[in-house]
Amino acid sequence: MQNKQLWIAVALTGVLMALVFVAGWLVGRPKHVDAVADTAPVPVEARAVFIPGAGQIDALRRGVPVDQEGHPPPLAHVENADLKRARAYPMQPPTIPHTIDGYQVDRNSNRCMLCHARANASTFQAPPVSVTHYMDRDDQFLATISPRRYFCNQCHVVQTDAPVLVANQFRDIDSVLSPPTAKE
Repeated sequence: MQNKQLWIAVALTGVLMALVFVAGWLVGRPKHVDAVADTAPVPVEARAVFIPGAGQIDALRRGVPVDQEGHPPPLAHVENADLKRARAYPMQPPTIPHTIDGYQVDRNSNRCMLCHARANASTFQAPPVSVTHYMDRDDQFLATISPRRYFCNQCHVVQTDAPVLVANQFRDIDSVLSPPTAKE
């Protein structure tokens, strides 16, 4: 007798679940499929360089209106020219002029230090890391890289062919102090 009541309860629960599913499907589906296709937002081609207009500052959305979805910019390609770039702002960490794919930088190993440690820099003809990387937070010099400067990619990024997103007129101190060139 109890087994029969259990089967009835299971059957009623199944029917109730089916009714809730059908009701949710009917309420949640669009009324007109064609109307939804016409009103679906079409991604707007985003500009690569931010140009302010109408007094709005919108560098993050790259000029795409808030009610529309923009295409993400294409991924930039890593440059591997081994050329030192000029800095874009004061105190900017130098950018990495070569690819670092596959470099292991974790708590057990730092591949960057193979070439850029002060002891190895002349052997590999690489610029040595600054002495500030060997200082702790109390300005005491350490024998090895400071733990707070150990993970290079916190500050240093690889050079890419990405377009400039915001205009910048920064000039480094060497260009400010150099005499102006004669224009012909």
